[in-house]
Amino acid sequence: MAATNTTTTTTTSTQAGETASVSLSTEELAAKAVHKRYEGLVMVRTKAIKGKGAWYWAHLEPILVHNSDTGLPKAVKLRCSLCEAVFSASNPSRTASEHLKRGTCPNFNSLPKPISSISPSGGVVNLASPPPHLQNHRKRTSSSASINRAAAAAAVSASGGGGPASSYQVSPISIVDPSRFGVVAVSSAGAGTGGGGFGQTHQHLMLSGGKEDLGALAMFEDSVKKLKSPKTSPGPTLSKTQIESALDSLADWVYECCGSVSFSSIEHPKFKAFLNQVGLPAISRRELAGDRLDAKYEEAKSESEAKIRDAMFFQIASDGWKSKNYGLVGDENLVNLALNVPNGTSVFRRAVFTSGFVPSKYAEEVLWDTITELCGNNVQQCVGIVADKFKGKALKSLENQHHWMVNLCCQYQGFNSLIKDFSKELPLFKNVAENCSKIANFINNRSQIRTSFHKYQLQEYGHAGLLRVPFERSDFGPVYTMVEDILSSARALQLVLLDENYKILSMEEPLAREIEEMMRNPHFWNELEAVHSLVKLIKGMAVEIEAERPRVGQCLPLWEELRVKLKDWSSKFHISEGPVERLVEKRFRKNYHPAWAAAFILDPLYLIRDTSGKYLPPFKCLTPEQEKDVDKLITRLVSREEAHIALMELMKWRTEGLDPVYAQAVQMKQRDPISGKMRIANPQSSRLVWETYLTEFKALGKVAVRLIFLHATSFGFKRNRSFLRWVGAHSHSRAGLDRAQKLIFIAAHSKLERRDFSSDEDKDSELFTLANGEDDDVLNEVFVDASSV
Repeated sequence: MAATNTTTTTTTSTQAGETASVSLSTEELAAKAVHKRYEGLVMVRTKAIKGKGAWYWAHLEPILVHNSDTGLPKAVKLRCSLCEAVFSASNPSRTASEHLKRGTCPNFNSLPKPISSISPSGGVVNLASPPPHLQNHRKRTSSSASINRAAAAAAVSASGGGGPASSYQVSPISIVDPSRFGVVAVSSAGAGTGGGGFGQTHQHLMLSGGKEDLGALAMFEDSVKKLKSPKTSPGPTLSKTQIESALDSLADWVYECCGSVSFSSIEHPKFKAFLNQVGLPAISRRELAGDRLDAKYEEAKSESEAKIRDAMFFQIASDGWKSKNYGLVGDENLVNLALNVPNGTSVFRRAVFTSGFVPSKYAEEVLWDTITELCGNNVQQCVGIVADKFKGKALKSLENQHHWMVNLCCQYQGFNSLIKDFSKELPLFKNVAENCSKIANFINNRSQIRTSFHKYQLQEYGHAGLLRVPFERSDFGPVYTMVEDILSSARALQLVLLDENYKILSMEEPLAREIEEMMRNPHFWNELEAVHSLVKLIKGMAVEIEAERPRVGQCLPLWEELRVKLKDWSSKFHISEGPVERLVEKRFRKNYHPAWAAAFILDPLYLIRDTSGKYLPPFKCLTPEQEKDVDKLITRLVSREEAHIALMELMKWRTEGLDPVYAQAVQMKQRDPISGKMRIANPQSSRLVWETYLTEFKALGKVAVRLIFLHATSFGFKRNRSFLRWVGAHSHSRAGLDRAQKLIFIAAHSKLERRDFSSDEDKDSELFTLANGEDDDVLNEVFVDASSV
């Protein structure tokens, strides 16, 4: 089997192998981040060259610098195409200002200046033949598009091409005083003698409405041309089948965007013009929201039900109970109910709209109704539930009533809740939040200090703004934003302390002296970066959990990985481990379920090779309490008659394990072509080996196949906020809610088919983050000691 894929390797239990794998993964992640940064800059430069970005990208070119030993990308640089100088790519705008505008580049002054540096005070603009560099380096606006169009019309009439129909001129209109009203003068030399009163020659065209009249003039001239030459070039001709197929694809796109694209945008004049240009008829929003929507919904529903019928058992995944709007009354929320089936796919079932506080009993009823609706009398077909809320109430109640169920809480929410625990109970977080709030309010509220701060922000980063201060500290999200602002403005803040305005204020105001003493103290910056690093660490693991969608057997290794990283963090920033460890253990106990330990033991993916060559379950990694949990859970999930048999089979599994060949086949890895990470080649093999090879474990095998496939996260596809607002506006309309349910079903079905769990808003945010030139490193110089300033 290994010979069929040269890119695959087998996992080993040796410490040396694990260390090498972690090192390799770190290098690959760094290389991937560098390459992503490079691609983002290239994309921004390409758009800019086409006229949709800053002027300086015509002279600055992103380049990749590779590691001479590994060959992997290690940095992104900017190269000046005029003098071949190389700069850091962290702030392209600042590089352009210092290297190009300030005259550092020896070859830049000899080129025509970009349009952004030209004074707008000129009264007359020659539009007949605009210089090429003006077209290449300006941003296109509606007015400039109109000017280009009028200029093109003037050029056509000047050339006289195409016979009398194209050689006409508009007579000069001079009914206003240009010096008084600042009207635009257009130079359009032409000598055509076509009919219709447009054959007179003119040098300057004065328009009373200014340059805004140029668009209307161009439209007027187009109308004259059409009247003189009614024959138009035929557009593309499509067959009826092609047209219907294209409109179906268009409708699918609108449905699957689920609120990102409004139905009304289909009737936008520009979009209608586009459809006409490519040979498609216009489509109305009523048609999209009518029969086409119904037909697409029935098709998606039929495919989903077929997948559910094929599955012997499934897990319910419920996401959205935990409000993203902090539980404010009246805020609409959307709860997704989906099914995870053993083959690794997910099937959307339905959505539930909620508003404000949702009681646990209501959630329990919704979940049980979904199970009975799917299973009928065979309710044991549902193995369990994973949800982002109600672990201690609704989920526990259902599990107590139905012994075969395994109900889990979402690990993505568990890790994010850990940040909330730190912010509420860790003195380090409270101290940093208080100090940052004091600095931010002081800088923002003192006009002279704020002016100096903005000056140094512009000097250092190329942009200026206020430090964002949260209204309240109950939620750590806004506090973390404030921490990031202060870290990213560290250099500017240090320069403010040297400013004369600050020195004068510090002699008069004790608070200014307190702020200065705080910002000159390395201990403050150490604590600040420690908090930022810890939150970034946990958020990074949460994002990875969201992307990887781990199974239940991976929960114990995930929390152990967190503990190891926290020890490294504590050592790096010289922070006491005790308080952090206590909060981690408290959150671990809240999230823990005995199925974590049982799946970890029964999943062949985690078998460890001992000195004799056997692959045995990792009982030595469990605590005594967790070992007892394994026994209790297995006996609960089988009948009373099979309980003692299952425990005997568990002892056999503990001593004999799995044949080495089959164990290595299960643990075989290969490199993911998209992420570059090493992943399990066949995730389903963990379950399949129990169903096909380990058939002598009759009772234990039943438990294993029902446990191993369970997901540890509840989220499905992400909703767009625009769609939630639309739902809120139509929440009292039966027809509106019916359409919303169908739209959600179609969009969720499509995303789960593609295994796309991101949202368009997240993708746009990532794109604009790259386009703005932001780096992953928010801090370049934090520890600026007083002696070095």
